[in-house]
Amino acid sequence: MPSKLDSAALDQLFFSARTHNAWLKTDVSDSLLREVVELMRWAPTSANCSPARIVFVKSPAAKSRLKPLLMDGNVEKTMSAPVTAIIGHDLEFYNHLPKLFPHTDAKSWFTGNKAFADTSAFRNGTLQGAYFIMAARALGLDCGPMSGFDNAGVDKEFFAGTEIKSNFICSLGYGDPKALFSRSPRFSFDEMSNII
Repeated sequence: MPSKLDSAALDQLFFSARTHNAWLKTDVSDSLLREVVELMRWAPTSANCSPARIVFVKSPAAKSRLKPLLMDGNVEKTMSAPVTAIIGHDLEFYNHLPKLFPHTDAKSWFTGNKAFADTSAFRNGTLQGAYFIMAARALGLDCGPMSGFDNAGVDKEFFAGTEIKSNFICSLGYGDPKALFSRSPRFSFDEMSNII
């Protein structure tokens, strides 16, 4: 039986973890970015479909391509981050199901059923985006996930010629705790859930 994580681990993943908007000038290595993906890829998706596709925007040249596609309020916090990940999903993920889910013909569930495929890609890609955040936190990184950008522009700039669509972006690095806002409230158990 798995055991409950200790309080330090839960703090790092949930209770003390915050969305950061300001960053220390500390590099995030390519090897650490690889570790994040290597960790998040093990979390579940339906039929192991794994539609998430990630572009790490790190170089000054890549940042200059992303900058004009950001809402004004997101420019500074994104450009000052060591890395920003574009979290996308492949609308044609099902072409990889013979490899990823080989024990049955799962590809046929989606071929010719665009609405089902698109919904599955978005749902499971979003799940993988959440796993990505938790993996990054588990490996000691802070995250700044956000919407507030031109999705169509990002798709054209970073995913041209593919069936990959952007979902959200997530800045990564080591956040400056002095720049954090007060924590916003959350719903209580009784406000958001019930047991029947």
